[in-house]
Parts: sequence; structure tokens; C-alpha cells
Amino acid sequence: TAAGVEPASRFEKPLGAELLEGLRGLDLTVLGVRRTTLAGGEVKETLFARDPLLLEAYAARFAGQPLDKSPETQRFEGRLFGYPSCCVESFVAAPYAANGLPREDQAVLFHWACSGCTETPTLLHAHRSWLDVLARIRGSPAPASGCA
Repeated sequence: TAAGVEPASRFEKPLGAELLEGLRGLDLTVLGVRRTTLAGGEVKETLFARDPLLLEAYAARFAGQPLDKSPETQRFEGRLFGYPSCCVESFVAAPYAANGLPREDQAVLFHWACSGCTETPTLLHAHRSWLDVLARIRGSPAPASGCA
């Protein structure tokens, strides 16, 4: 998000003070949003973006509301988090459909890629580049799959 790969990002849990300070140090606006589960439990999300209006739009729609995976919600989140629209529509139609992407590539992404997507290779390159940067900062090799 700090590099402009996605307009906004979300951690599906609260973050500690050090991570929050780090995100703000990258000129990101950070916002905590509380949501509920269908069983009545609470979920605390941490969102961050360069544009605070994106976070305000998310909070206006979801704060205090139950988690929801409706097509409308998936489309809204897809736009907010910068997922390719073809992938969002494919996911809405058939979640986790076979896409031919190697497992280690899919693990780097924050969305489920659709078969034959032309945008996903660019996102993969950007995500892998940032994983390499993070690994160098931490002094460890970049992970083969998954996000840092």
C-alpha cells in the first residue's frame, strides 16, 4: 500500500503500537474498525491507506456491521483493495475456482486470481519485490510463499 500497489490494505486483527507507528511512518492513515460475526462475536480489523477517504468509506459501510461475503461486499472490497475486477467477478461467480497459478504464486497474492488474468503477473512482481525488500530489512531470506 505504501508503494502504491494497492489503494488500501487490511489486517484482520488489531496491531500493536510498534506496527501502527511503522505504518504511520510510511505516510499511511490507519483506522481500526470493529465488526461482528454472525454468532455475535467481535472482529477488530486494522485498515491503512494513503487516502483517508478510502478508510472512511470502509468504516461508513462496515463499522459495527456483521461480516458479510455478499457479491456486493466482495466487489466493494475488491475495488478498495485494488484487486483486478476480472478476478473479483470470477471469485463472486465461483470462489477458489482453479486458476492454473502455481501454489507459491497464489500464496503471495491477497486476492484469488482468475484463470488467465493479465493483471496478476504485474501484482505478483510487485509483491515479490516488496517481500524481498522486507526480507533484506529483517536480514532473512525472502519467503518462498506467503506474505511477510
